[in-house]
Amino acid sequence: MRFLRRQGVFCRTCALASFRDMQADTMVMGWWSPLSVLITPFVLLANLSALSGIRRIPEPAPGWRPPLDPGKPVFRRPAGILALVPLSLLGLVVLAVPLLLLVGMLAGPDSGDGHPPLTAGSCARNDAPWPEQSLRPVGCGSSQAQYRVVDPMDGPCASRDYVADPEYSKDGVTSLCLHALKR
Repeated sequence: MRFLRRQGVFCRTCALASFRDMQADTMVMGWWSPLSVLITPFVLLANLSALSGIRRIPEPAPGWRPPLDPGKPVFRRPAGILALVPLSLLGLVVLAVPLLLLVGMLAGPDSGDGHPPLTAGSCARNDAPWPEQSLRPVGCGSSQAQYRVVDPMDGPCASRDYVADPEYSKDGVTSLCLHALKR
């Protein structure tokens, strides 16, 4: 990696020609090291401030030699067209990262604490000691079934029944009764 600078007294046309040559060279050769991939976009942007200074230079006056040919604008040169590949990839990364973050925030994190809902008449197992609850539905014929789920609308929970946290119901607000199965 190296940083080059051309110094001297330039007319607008000569300064523009030097700027376009150096900017095109940077666009092609500025990407070829891991650190340069990060630095080159900032160098290209910083060079644009030099371009604004070039535009403030007065037009060349007839003198002892003709001004340099500024040539084609940077993006009409082969180097500028070739530079569109890394610039496009960089732009894609710059746009993709916030887009993926936004999608992740909208989709919500899947932290694994989403509980499968319990329904009346089904059976459940608690994988945590009471009063903590880590309930999951299991088949009523399964040896893992510990409780039959009862809807409190059918009557109040019996005195020996456990009450499931509302997060285990389909609507997230109804507490279900858990009647212990005899095994």
